[in-house]
Amino acid sequence: NIFRMHYKATMFVLVAFSILVTQKQYFGDPIDCIVDVIPPNLMDTYCWIHSTYTIPALVGAKIGVEVPHPGIANPKNNDDEFEVKYHKYYQWVTLFLYLQAIMFYIPRYLWKVWEAGKVKMLVMQLNCPIVDEECKKERKGMLVNYFTVNMHNHNFYAFRFFFCELLNFANVVGQIYFTDRFLGYEFTTYGTRVLAMSEEEPGTRVDPMDAVFPKVTKCTFHKYGSSGSIETHDGLCILPLNIFNEKIYIFLWFWFIFVAIISGIGLLYRCATFFKPFRQVLLRTRSRLASQEDVEAVARKCYIGDWFLLYQLAKNMDPLIYREFITELAQKFQGKGAML
Repeated sequence: NIFRMHYKATMFVLVAFSILVTQKQYFGDPIDCIVDVIPPNLMDTYCWIHSTYTIPALVGAKIGVEVPHPGIANPKNNDDEFEVKYHKYYQWVTLFLYLQAIMFYIPRYLWKVWEAGKVKMLVMQLNCPIVDEECKKERKGMLVNYFTVNMHNHNFYAFRFFFCELLNFANVVGQIYFTDRFLGYEFTTYGTRVLAMSEEEPGTRVDPMDAVFPKVTKCTFHKYGSSGSIETHDGLCILPLNIFNEKIYIFLWFWFIFVAIISGIGLLYRCATFFKPFRQVLLRTRSRLASQEDVEAVARKCYIGDWFLLYQLAKNMDPLIYREFITELAQKFQGKGAML
């Protein structure tokens, strides 16, 4: 289930968001710039390509009194020069989200290549409660023989799955810092700042979303005038796309943290399975219809790879058939079963 959280749920969310931010009917054009002497289409294209900017120090300034919009003012005001922050990420949000979706699917792809349908081949329709008795006996006998011959040869199979689990955890943690770099090192504290803002008084609080995803920015266009001198034209640019971006990334902040915590707990669980008593408890839990003596007899013979494959079979086989399989396998290990 933790694995599915990465390659199904997270990948679906990222692809859905990637498609959403390309839909113009929800927010119109991604950028609209206001300037007097430059054609609007030219200004829009220029500012979209070359980025826009705000002044972080003025994000919390009083709107309508000190600034017209959060973070919007001349960089130089009364000989005080403000630090300017350029916003370049918005052109790449769609591709970035899609790339992240691919990254979350890579561990799943690796496991499918390495696993190569092994469990499906071993189950051989034994996941169905209604099966011909002769067919069930034959396939069950083949499965018992397989484990008898290949006992202690499944560690590499299990370790590759464990590696993919570790890769999942490393990927989600890496995606948090990758997103932080993409958003100008604003992402790691983004969620905590939004939560802190929600507890402040509405009239005095400063929205951190305005600093990370401004809805109005400035853009400067330079061109030659009629006399050959360089003219500078400042324009205000509206970024309606950021209404969606701020919601997308606040959701992703909480989602990535949640997935990282769950994946970390999953790794602790995986470390616990390296201890044989814990594996025996898990196998007994999964094989609850089989007798405890038979489960113990099988578990004592198993290395971690053998246990892992048996555990996977228990999740994919019919419980009654799995009970019979464990019973026959235990008898074979104890030398009581007939040669099949």
